[in-house]
Amino acid sequence: MAAQRHDLFTAASDLGSAYPVTLPAFEGPLDLLLHLIEREELDISEISLMVVTDQYLRTIDLLEEIEPGALADFLVVASRLLYIKSRALLPKPAPPDDEDEEDAGDALVRQLIEYRQFKEVAAQLRQREDEGLRVYVRTAPRPELERRLDLSDLDLDVLHRALRRALERIPDDPPMPRVKSYEITVAEQIENVRSYVESVQRRNADGAGMVPFVDLLSRQATRLEVIVTFLAVLELVKQRELEFIQERTFGEIMLAPGGPVAATHVDGAPPDDAEDVPPEDDAVARSSDADVA
Repeated sequence: MAAQRHDLFTAASDLGSAYPVTLPAFEGPLDLLLHLIEREELDISEISLMVVTDQYLRTIDLLEEIEPGALADFLVVASRLLYIKSRALLPKPAPPDDEDEEDAGDALVRQLIEYRQFKEVAAQLRQREDEGLRVYVRTAPRPELERRLDLSDLDLDVLHRALRRALERIPDDPPMPRVKSYEITVAEQIENVRSYVESVQRRNADGAGMVPFVDLLSRQATRLEVIVTFLAVLELVKQRELEFIQERTFGEIMLAPGGPVAATHVDGAPPDDAEDVPPEDDAVARSSDADVA
């Protein structure tokens, strides 16, 4: 009994993929069994997975502690063996014409290779951890860090005085140009309009020339100039010195001196009841027509 227990403990020295199995058709480690099956040197149908599982369970029952990693290794290989055998026993479906399925043996080999690579890397990392080598070599170049000026030993008063001296050396900004506002009053514009109309009359032989309203404005007239000029013209119309003349609605506004020309209305003909309207009322009516225009 002791010899059998000793043999079981010896067989259980590695409970992972190298676990030794004893079968009628094979005797050796579990990973070698997989290798022979994937090389098609051993028929999976001749292998009894139940016997392999029973041997493994009996070995586990005799152990006080089980390493989780070794148990996981065994389960990975055993599950793949079970998958391969189930595919070998069950009827195989017809393979599709346009797709090539990966062979079960090739898939197992690929997964075992990847699994072995991960195990080797994990073993290397575990060895470094056991040796206390917690620092790993940097493979990438060291990043260039921005150098910062150390100001911990400087006094704030010194920095303040240095800043003030630096600011004093900076020349003052040139003064900003100021836009000069154009100031004009209604009284001044009345004189300007009166003078311009008189100059037009002197140039005309009959002394009855008409002046367009836009000629009273400068080339770059501002809104203020237009408003003040219009108020000045209204005041001159009120004083019967000028008369608005507009041949059509929204047409050009013409200015004529007071007198016979001032009696011309929108249609260019004197009104029928012009003789019945007193002079003062006639001027007020004309001024009202000008306001509407």
